[in-house]
Amino acid sequence: MRFGSALRLRSRAEYDRVQQGGRRLTARYLVLLSRANDLDHDRLGIIASRRLGGAVIRVRAKRRIRELFRRHEPDSVRRNGLIPMDFVVIPRRELVAAPFQAVAAEFASMLAKARRGGSVT
Repeated sequence: MRFGSALRLRSRAEYDRVQQGGRRLTARYLVLLSRANDLDHDRLGIIASRRLGGAVIRVRAKRRIRELFRRHEPDSVRRNGLIPMDFVVIPRRELVAAPFQAVAAEFASMLAKARRGGSVT
């Protein structure tokens, strides 16, 4: 399964809509902003600023997040009875050095919390 353009947030307006009207969840490795959409699948946007590190670090963080999102099977959300959502992920510095399984567990729990309408941080 690829991370095609249908699964991405692409325009500034889409990012702004999630950032201004969505829920914000904070954890050790990343910050997750979420908002329901009216499509049949989830979409992902990643904000990796220079504060995170150099280009190599930023690209590595984005690859890890895309792989986590891809494993989550964003195109089968509606079939599983879940509400499709737009997610914006902001990686933290700890994400790059952390074990993949630890980041995966945190990401999965944050997605579940966002879908339940978890507490806003």
